Amino acid sequence: MPSSVAATLDLERAIEAFREAIDQALSIGDVGEWDGVQLHQREQSIRQASLVLAGQCIALLIHRLATNTQAHRAASERTKGMRHPGSEGVGRQEIRVTTVGNVGLKLRLAFVKGASKKRRKGRRVGQRGKALQGSYYPFLEWLGMSERVSPLVWTTVAQMGMLSSSFAQARDGLRDWGIRMSEGRVQSLVYRFGEAGDAIRQRAIEQMRAGDLATGHWLIGQRVVMAVDGGRARIRRNKRGKRLKSGRRGYKGQWKEPKLLTIYAVDEQGKRLKHLDIPLTNDGTMASVEGFMELLQMHCVRLGLIHAQQILLVSDGAEWIWSRIPTLLKTLGVNPERVIELIDFYHATTHLYTFADAAFSKTSEAKAWAKRACSQLKRGQINGLIKRMKTLASTARSKKKRTLAHKTLLYFSEQPQRFDYQRVQSLKLPIGSGAIESLIRQVINLRIKGTGKFWLKHHAELILLCRCQWAAGAWQAFCSNILRAKLSPVAKDNVLPFPSPQKVAA
Repeated sequence: MPSSVAATLDLERAIEAFREAIDQALSIGDVGEWDGVQLHQREQSIRQASLVLAGQCIALLIHRLATNTQAHRAASERTKGMRHPGSEGVGRQEIRVTTVGNVGLKLRLAFVKGASKKRRKGRRVGQRGKALQGSYYPFLEWLGMSERVSPLVWTTVAQMGMLSSSFAQARDGLRDWGIRMSEGRVQSLVYRFGEAGDAIRQRAIEQMRAGDLATGHWLIGQRVVMAVDGGRARIRRNKRGKRLKSGRRGYKGQWKEPKLLTIYAVDEQGKRLKHLDIPLTNDGTMASVEGFMELLQMHCVRLGLIHAQQILLVSDGAEWIWSRIPTLLKTLGVNPERVIELIDFYHATTHLYTFADAAFSKTSEAKAWAKRACSQLKRGQINGLIKRMKTLASTARSKKKRTLAHKTLLYFSEQPQRFDYQRVQSLKLPIGSGAIESLIRQVINLRIKGTGKFWLKHHAELILLCRCQWAAGAWQAFCSNILRAKLSPVAKDNVLPFPSPQKVAA
């Protein structure tokens, strides 16, 4: 496929060019030369011609909108919220938009220029951030083409760049579908898409801080599971000092814990509900614990967690989780009697095996005891188990093993209420945190974490956000939110993944 195809803006010419390409691809010729390779090549030719035709049709549609006076009025009206004091219209400028099939369309569009440096106001000396938003094309912002690619191209590039193991792999995969651009351009479009999504999320958090985020109605009367956990990713930090001869500064890798959450409803049999009326929520952040707690609080409010019939909070034994989340739920007004706190069963069993290795000198005895202890724990006999562990901990042969045994014992004795697996099973709720473990693998381990991967913190945050929405099955809604994010008024069906919840009737 050529690097770029000029838009003909003539449907008949586009169809005729398509027909010529297809006629050639459909010719059989010498049957003896046919095999799987030959058919594969013809398939590629047909797909290429089809993509170019699709791109020509899309370019024609965009051109018709661009030459429609009412369309420009609508664009100006819907993007007026982007205009700030000091901005001014400076006439029309020529730009180029790329559609599928690598079809390039030239347009002359009205341009709004941001305030010049001399006219900028509102930023004090030493204040960080932009004083005013920059320049923009109302028509492009209106139709989700701010990056000078069609919405289909932008969302496809974002999806491929987010899901592929690298941006180079995404670039190669996009070429097969009529989108040809450099690796750097792919990376830029992915990050810009993620930044637009993050801006939506930040607005919801700011509304929550101000008390303007309405309590949602999604979880009224539902049984809800909330799971939280952390992963591992390496962040790059620039080295101090002078740059090297190469002009680069160099960097150091630092391990960081991305924190993820998943909130979903289950039916009477404990199976996850999968429909838009009760959305699955996945999210995460590279921020501090405090930043994560704000994110979690925002989702609890917008989903209406306070109206849930029952809430199961399941996680591992991380101190930062149990010292904060139960308190947050109380602050939000959730009835403590509706909340069940549970440590993931499989994390608990690893501690039992650790205890057994410290308390018993023989491996066979340790394994046999740990197996019985796991069964006892699952049946809800935590008090009897703790009593037996206290006796065994004092009989460990070495000081080092006694210390380890007592430390493991405290894991159970200090929070026995979080090991009531018998009750949770009787309620047909999950006793493990498999949902969040799976999310960590899909979101972090398969893209962000890896040998030789060092991320800028901000970029890792954007990939994490996008992959969370994809894993939740909310990708299309996420794309719709981004394409409409700067328009006013906000579309009524702009409900996922960060909906504008309706207030629940008293």
